[in-house]
Amino acid sequence: MATRKSSTKSRKPVAVANERGKGDELHQLAGGSHPQLTTDQGIPVADNQNSLRSSEHGPTLLEDFILREKITRFDHERIPERIVHARGTAVHGYFELTSSLEKYTTAKLLTEVGEKTPLFCRFSTVAGGAGSIDTPRDVRGFAVKFYTKQGNWDLVGNDIPVFFIQDAIKFPDLIHAVKMEPDRGFPQAASAHDTFWDFVSLTPESMHMVMWAMSDRAIPRSLRMIEGFGIHSFRLIDAEGRSTFAKFHWRPTLGLQSTLWDEAVKLAGADPDFHRRDMFEAIQGGNYPEWEFAVQLFTEQDAAKFAFDHLDPTKLIPEEVVPLKVVGRMVLNRWPDNFFAETEQVAFCPANIVPGIDFSNDPLLQGRLFSYLDTQLSRLGGPNFHQLPINAPKCPYANHSRDGHMQTTVPKGRVAYDPSSLEENSPRESKIGFRSFAAQNEHAAKGRIRAESFADHYSQARLFYRSQTEYEQAHIASALVFELSKVETRHVRDAVVGHLRNIDPDLAGRVAKGLGMGALPPAPRAAVEPIDMPLSPALQIIGRMKATLRGRVVGILVDDQSDAATIHALRKTVERAGATVKLVAPRLSVTLSDGHVVAVDGQLAGTPSLVFDAVALIFSPEAGKALSTKAEAIDFVRDAYGHLKAIATDAGGEFLLKAGNVKKDRGVLDAADGKAFVQCAQTRFWARESKIRQLA
Repeated sequence: MATRKSSTKSRKPVAVANERGKGDELHQLAGGSHPQLTTDQGIPVADNQNSLRSSEHGPTLLEDFILREKITRFDHERIPERIVHARGTAVHGYFELTSSLEKYTTAKLLTEVGEKTPLFCRFSTVAGGAGSIDTPRDVRGFAVKFYTKQGNWDLVGNDIPVFFIQDAIKFPDLIHAVKMEPDRGFPQAASAHDTFWDFVSLTPESMHMVMWAMSDRAIPRSLRMIEGFGIHSFRLIDAEGRSTFAKFHWRPTLGLQSTLWDEAVKLAGADPDFHRRDMFEAIQGGNYPEWEFAVQLFTEQDAAKFAFDHLDPTKLIPEEVVPLKVVGRMVLNRWPDNFFAETEQVAFCPANIVPGIDFSNDPLLQGRLFSYLDTQLSRLGGPNFHQLPINAPKCPYANHSRDGHMQTTVPKGRVAYDPSSLEENSPRESKIGFRSFAAQNEHAAKGRIRAESFADHYSQARLFYRSQTEYEQAHIASALVFELSKVETRHVRDAVVGHLRNIDPDLAGRVAKGLGMGALPPAPRAAVEPIDMPLSPALQIIGRMKATLRGRVVGILVDDQSDAATIHALRKTVERAGATVKLVAPRLSVTLSDGHVVAVDGQLAGTPSLVFDAVALIFSPEAGKALSTKAEAIDFVRDAYGHLKAIATDAGGEFLLKAGNVKKDRGVLDAADGKAFVQCAQTRFWARESKIRQLA
């Protein structure tokens, strides 16, 4: 792959200066004068872009009162709702190790093969409130709490392996920008507005994540069909105290699957709880979702050869460079007994790690270690939230913490300190306890420093875009057109398209054309010229989709006198392929051709084809003619066709196809040929899309 030599010598943080200069220019374009930024105590802030670090590549310092005040104020903005990741769905399950990492770590979770560790996994959207919808274009949180023998380990990540910002001090700014605009209270759960794109246009480091957020990754078909990433580099520590870097990955056994944008928009109205309902029904039906757990392992020496800095959270390590090693699996198999007590009260924190795992100096991770604990103090009412059953370790635990709001235990004895000699059973430190990695720090230049190795903001954005299939590239371009069309401020639109020129000229041209721009705006000067990296097919969705119906749902639209034999045969074939079948009809019960009265799973007006992965139409000619005059039936067929799904039909269904102006192609089949339908229903008919939909 293309590499850019790294240096451990302290260098001038040129990227910061360039970004700040560009920001000043755009602020001048917007007009107006700006008051001095201060802390809540009136202390002027000289650098609001970088946390205080011990050195260019060193950890963030606790003495950074600007970071602590900013994060603390942000953490306590919502009571009691989460500020971000408020809309969540969680499930109990277990983790089973299949390959030991004893060579790299002492963490029992990762060394004891065959051991099943209980866990609780929460999926969430980021931008919307608790009452928002499941299907917006958004990042999905992917947080797992392992109840290990050595204490709780919280792996708190997303379904995207990178993030918008490089330093935690910018997190409040990012979320304030993407949330509802404070003067008007909208839009909810959406990034398609001025403040988000204004922030992005002034923050070039966001461009890689923007590519992911505008891709099909941000509109998943199901929570059961998303990947999960720990995002940051972590350290694994062996018995001798040696360190190996690790990135953590979750890969769904069902494969990746997304919706189309039009489909996601309509699902929001048809079923705001679509993802939550999908997960609930899968668990209740015994179709337990499963993920492979994999790691990317690499050394300091390996990292020095990368064309990027692995401590930069806006960067990923391509699987082609460091392959994934599958070491375990996660199975989710039990729905919570009470949504509030478990899903809402669960408290995740990246600082919760176990012996054998340690942190890296990623500046975004460093801020998260403080922020999560701080926000739980407000959201859950005090320091004793760990006593809630969903948060409590399942291994023995003891310490000298006492009292506090909502204390539910009754500590006994007179000793609440260490060291002590008055009680034999007083908790004390142990040689087997957690030990931090003894990192050598060769740098002494403390300051608000952004490492020069963080300055390349476009190469991986280019890598991501150019690695996609042509259909996925068209979806990214179309998503950018949609989002930027909602931005009212022209210079913000121009600035974003300018950034796109540094990523890919063709992408910039497609977006500019879609927005009706007469000429391309200038590209901003890059702090570091982007490089062309070898393409990574692992970043695709379409190219990696599994040819399977397992975990999918097929809808069969029926009416009175629908052919019972055809329905039975099709159901049998589809279920044998691993999918669920649901019957839909104009009424909640119908009389089939064999005289049997059948209760259906959904009424037509309230069960559109949007909620299915493929559909079948089985009617008598009389019923087909009658339904061909009904808008909800026409929409059922037209949407299925427009969302590139396989459609099986009999003679009666042909009337509905004609009414919906559905043109025959390889994805429209005879319902009598169940095997061919199952084969076609395993994917979408991408070639159909350009014929029926205008894409950028």
